[in-house]
Order: sequence, then C-alpha cells, then structure tokens
Amino acid sequence: MPFGRALSGTAGQALFRLAGTLLLALIAGLIFGHLGGILIAVLSVYLALQVLNLLRLDRWLRLRRTELPPDINGPWGEVVATVNRIYRRKQFHKARVVRLLREFRRLTAAMPDGAVLLGPNNEIIWFNRHAASWLGLRRKLDFGIRIENLVRDPQFIQYLKDQGSRSSVTIHKPAKGDRWLELHLVTTSASEQKLVIVRDVTREIRVESIRRDFVANASHEIRSPLTVIAGYLDALVEEPQLDALWREPILEMRRQADRMRGIINDLLELSRLEASGTAPSDQSVDVGGMLALLRRDLESQEQRPRRIELKLESTAHLRGSESELHSIFSNLVSNAAKYTPVEGEVEIRWWVDAAGGHVAVRDSGIGIAVEHIPRLTERFYRVDPGRSRKIGGSGLGLAIVKHALQRHDGTLAVESVEGRGSVFTCHFPPERVIHI
Repeated sequence: MPFGRALSGTAGQALFRLAGTLLLALIAGLIFGHLGGILIAVLSVYLALQVLNLLRLDRWLRLRRTELPPDINGPWGEVVATVNRIYRRKQFHKARVVRLLREFRRLTAAMPDGAVLLGPNNEIIWFNRHAASWLGLRRKLDFGIRIENLVRDPQFIQYLKDQGSRSSVTIHKPAKGDRWLELHLVTTSASEQKLVIVRDVTREIRVESIRRDFVANASHEIRSPLTVIAGYLDALVEEPQLDALWREPILEMRRQADRMRGIINDLLELSRLEASGTAPSDQSVDVGGMLALLRRDLESQEQRPRRIELKLESTAHLRGSESELHSIFSNLVSNAAKYTPVEGEVEIRWWVDAAGGHVAVRDSGIGIAVEHIPRLTERFYRVDPGRSRKIGGSGLGLAIVKHALQRHDGTLAVESVEGRGSVFTCHFPPERVIHI
C-alpha cells in the first residue's frame, strides 16, 4: 500500500501537523541555539495533550451511559466517533434480541405443548408453563439442575443418553393427573443446547386402549357363536340326505365361516401383540429349521407356485419368541404364495452380516404399486380389495408382522415392482443374532 494512501484521512493530517511542528521546533532550536531543549518541550506538550485526550476517552467509556461523548479533534475524535457508532449498534442489536426473547417466551407460554431448554450437560436453562405443570418443575429452584434428577423415568433417561436416536419416548406420570407424556428431543450441530418438546398424549393413549379392548372383547364374544355356526355347517355338509341344491351354498357358508374364524384369530393375535408391554422371551430360535418347515408346508398345498426355493446362508439362531417369529415368517411366506401364480416362484433367504440377521421372501407375483407400499402394514388395508377377498386374506397379516418385528427390535423393508413381484425383508439387529 502506498505511504500517501496509508496516511490519508484524519490520521494522516495529524501526522503531517506533528511533522510540521517538529520542523518549526527544529528551526527555532537552530536559531536560538537550544535544539534539544526546544524539541523536548514541544514533544512534552504534545505527549501531555495525547494523555489528556486518552484520559477523556477513558472517562467517557466508563460513564458513556450518562455522559455525552467528548468533543475532541483529530484521530481521537475519529476513535470516539467509531466507538460511539459501535456502542449504538450494540444497543440496537441488544434491544432487538431482548424483544425477540420476550416474544419467544410469550409464544412458548401460549403454545399447547411443553418446552424445556437444556444445556450441554442436560441442565435445565428454561421451561414454559406446561412443562412445569406436567413434569413437576419449579421455577428458579430447578434452573441449573440436570433434568434426569427431576424426571426419573428409565426410558427417558436412556432416550437422553442415546441423544434422541428414536423419534420420541412416551412416559407415564400417575401423580400428574394420570397423564401420558410424549417427549421429543431436538438437537442441532451448531449448538450444545437441546430442546425437549413435551406433548400430552393421554387422550390418544386412552382412545387406543379402548380400541384394543373393544377389538379383543368383540373378537372373543364373536368366536363362541361362530364356533357353533361352523359346527352346524360341518354337520350339514356331512349329512347324506342333504338336498344337492343346498350343498354348494352350505359349503360356501363354511368357507366364509372359516375365513371369519381366521380374521378373529388374527385380531386376537394383533391385540395380544399391541397390549403386551413385556419384551419377548429370549429363546434361541432356529431360523433355518423354521423356514424349512414353512417351505415343506407350502409345498404340501395344492394351490402353490411351481418353484419354492430356500437359501440358508447361515446357521445362526435368533434370540426371541418362537411363536412370534413363526407368525412373522409364516405370514410373509403365505402372502407370497397367495399373490404368485402357479407358474411363478417364491424364494426364502436367511443370512447374517455385520448389520444383523435378515430374512427375505421374494416372489414373482403381481407386485405392488409404489403408492400402496407405505400403507401395507395398516390394519385391513388392501391393495386390491376384490382380489384379496377372493383369495381369502384378512388384511391383518402384515400388521401382525410389523408389531411382532417391533417387539424384536426389527424392521420390515418392502421392495416391489408392479407386475414383476415383491421382496419383503425382515432386518434384525446384531444383538438378536446367536452365532452357532
């Protein structure tokens, strides 16, 4: 940078004035024969003026809230003006942040959900009114205390340790009006602070419980009269004196009664899985042997695909409930066989890798359109209602698969191309795999 440009502005003018003053002092010293004394006197006066301006600036910085900025010329005036601009800008941004904070507190106080702001060590920084009421937090007294010491729920504590790896966790608070609360942890990579959103899901939990109880009770009540009806239908079919005109209608009634019995059994199984709060048993289940039995059962049926292939790539077992795992695999194999034509094929595969254990059932059947895949595990959802009723499906098989998989910490993946077939894959975590 050129020297002239570097000295432009007020600072450059001050340096030029200092240089001029020193030049005059030099000339005066040469004329009067006291060069050293005159230069020292001039520099002393100049230094005293700078110290005075520095003291005025220091006083103003300490008392700037009550005093006006000092009227100083030259570079010191520029410094005062710059500091004053920075201070005013800071005051403006501070006032804006205060307004935003007040607005945020008003909004969070009015929101129907609770909110708790946590620090890096899960210490409570702030919470709104609903969070205080539902979680039993006390204003001011609980600030700075770790939330685990106040909300002593094992599931919530594990949820915090996992840094919100799951979408949310639901806890029960009997002492707070018998409430069920859903807590969702919000974190950002840019900040160590976390926000816990608290929702009151008591009504949803109670409605779901009523629905489960109704389905279970209704299924139990319907099963008894249905058994009686099916028994009489069986007796009528075997009656040798039955009119031939009635034989086919009665056979159809028996088929429909059997179908209703299957639906009721599936409803009871689904209700049992949903109502069960305990983890499944830790039996060592021979997956390969179970899949081989399922294949043998499928091959013994009259209406089945021409080719049924079993690929066992591992001898490992799974830790879990044998009956529930059998329900998972049998539903998938049964669905594959139902929707695959006689000239098609079904492949059942079991393998283990670093991600865990996997069972895949592939078929060359009718396939599923992409828009239907997200809803396949809903109760009674049918891709083709007419075809499903003709085949005899209940619409509950995949719902049972989903709930049984969840109890085994597993997930279901579906891949399908309409007209070319589908692949249903069960993924189990590594801790469920027992290597033999």
